[in-house]
Amino acid sequence: MIEQYLQDLEERLDPAVEEELLAAWTDFTEGRWQGGIFSPRRSAAAPAGRDWPHVLVDDTLDDFELMALQQLEGCSAALEQASGAIMAVRANYGTSILPSLFGAELFIMDRDTDTLPTSWPLAGGVETIRQLVERGVPDFAPDTLGGRTLAMGRYFNDLFASYPKVRQHVHVYHPDLQGPMDICELLWGSSLFLDIVDEPELARDLLALITATYERFLDAWHEIAPPVPERAVHWSMQHRGAIMLRDDSAMNFSPAMFEEFIEPYDQQLLDRFGGGAIHFCGRGEHYIHRLPAMRGLHAINMSQPEYNDMETIYRNTVDRDVRIIGLPRQTAQEALTAGRDLRGGVHCW
Repeated sequence: MIEQYLQDLEERLDPAVEEELLAAWTDFTEGRWQGGIFSPRRSAAAPAGRDWPHVLVDDTLDDFELMALQQLEGCSAALEQASGAIMAVRANYGTSILPSLFGAELFIMDRDTDTLPTSWPLAGGVETIRQLVERGVPDFAPDTLGGRTLAMGRYFNDLFASYPKVRQHVHVYHPDLQGPMDICELLWGSSLFLDIVDEPELARDLLALITATYERFLDAWHEIAPPVPERAVHWSMQHRGAIMLRDDSAMNFSPAMFEEFIEPYDQQLLDRFGGGAIHFCGRGEHYIHRLPAMRGLHAINMSQPEYNDMETIYRNTVDRDVRIIGLPRQTAQEALTAGRDLRGGVHCW
């Protein structure tokens, strides 16, 4: 049934409108845009030619067609609303993609919550972590969530092949691989925050293993969906570099521990994939000073600015040529009202 929706997108897509929007994003990404808040919009709306269904997350987990339809619904909405969202889709399996490769069991939410799954920590504590390290980089078996993620990427390629405008203007972006420390916490469990003090070498060994696995997996993904040179689309926004790391666990660590246990592995991935961006939830002001010094860090995305001293954030981002993408508009507007120069470096929806 998905062909009727792909055809609807194909007929509504105006390449000139999409290229104009992407050019605006590129000016912002490259530092050529000047203004208070970057918030582009398409120059014309394209209403849907049919009713698009809303597909619940749980219904997509074992059905490639429903996964594609759910992701394409957002593209249809972007055209209909003439929004500034670049059309983009991903293999939308949540945070458990890499943990699944190490044997983590999925935790699936109630269907009506319409929320992505997560995973249970591995049982067995420190001894299980030692065994993981000894086994080395896991295979990307088809029956793991990681294997299914790669298969979904190939499905997108096959699906778009007969729709040239969709293939050109709908970006297939890399799945949610989190960041090395986030994966470490998902596998180890909350005892990590005590065990890392007693077992720092084991923590470093696991982080090194996760980073090597991350590299190999993203290489496999890029064989399916090659990155665009020098910039990437993620969450319908654009940033320089090819990778979007997640440092949600960093809020629980001191600046010194961020420097020791998070920064080196993030840096390895930024170096390996030509730079990128970092997302974090919660509080990041205590380590934000480390980010602009990282090679290839071009942008941040933060989901909860209310937990941060935003002047500290701005001093270590826009004042140092690091963009902020997806910032809540109220936060940026408050800064402008107070006379804060955002230096053309803040995007809001």
